[in-house]
Amino acid sequence: MWATNLKILGIVLGTVGLYTLVANAIPQIESEVPEELSFSGEVSAAELVAAGEELYNGAGGCTTCHGLGTRAPNLLTAEGGLGAIGARCGERVPGKDCKAYLHQSLVEPGAYVVEGYQPIMPDMSRTLSPAQLWALVAYLQSLGGEVTVTAADLQAAEAAGGAPTGGTGAAPGGGAPVATTDPRALLTEMQCLNCHKLGDQGQVVGPPFTDIGARRDPATIRRSILDPGAEVAEGFEQFAGVMPTNFGERLTAAQLEAIVAFLAEQK
Repeated sequence: MWATNLKILGIVLGTVGLYTLVANAIPQIESEVPEELSFSGEVSAAELVAAGEELYNGAGGCTTCHGLGTRAPNLLTAEGGLGAIGARCGERVPGKDCKAYLHQSLVEPGAYVVEGYQPIMPDMSRTLSPAQLWALVAYLQSLGGEVTVTAADLQAAEAAGGAPTGGTGAAPGGGAPVATTDPRALLTEMQCLNCHKLGDQGQVVGPPFTDIGARRDPATIRRSILDPGAEVAEGFEQFAGVMPTNFGERLTAAQLEAIVAFLAEQK
């Protein structure tokens, strides 16, 4: 009996050791995570604009696409002779003022896609808290327009429970972790199909997933997820830098491997 128990113990320890080795072998890419914002009830427009500007130019990742005028509308300067975003946002949608338009564009980016651009922007409420979203709106309004965001907007969002809706691990706004290892659910949760096509789903902004296993081995797929700038697929150079670099933080080792195995099977 003792020999059998010893064998079972050895198998258990070996299995645990193997999974630990695999987890530690997966490279974790360092990326900037948006820090939560804490404002008093008397927050000023200037404070909101300053916080929004920091997000826009840093952890919010906005400059990856906006400001270039190629992947997404140029927000910082005039586009189409209409001025910076704060000057033109109130004219984009009839009956919708600038503040409402900008906020909806952050949380429902597919609602009003500017002609000539592809719908590649993710829902920012999945990674930013209500306070961060409103700070971004205030900053964008300040670019040629009047800032109308107030503390009341932040308080209303918090009262409505407007925390981020997605993300794995600790979300900046306190959203619950996603425990699933279902690769299809993870591809949806991580908004991968906003840019990649899988069967009849998704957009063709990045390389398609439909036959990716025939073109890339698991190691290459894993590296592309963790460090998307390491190798840009031919024909997609114009979208280099669009893919987030923080999946190493947002995914657990098990979730990452589930996605890699699933994609490797797509042939």
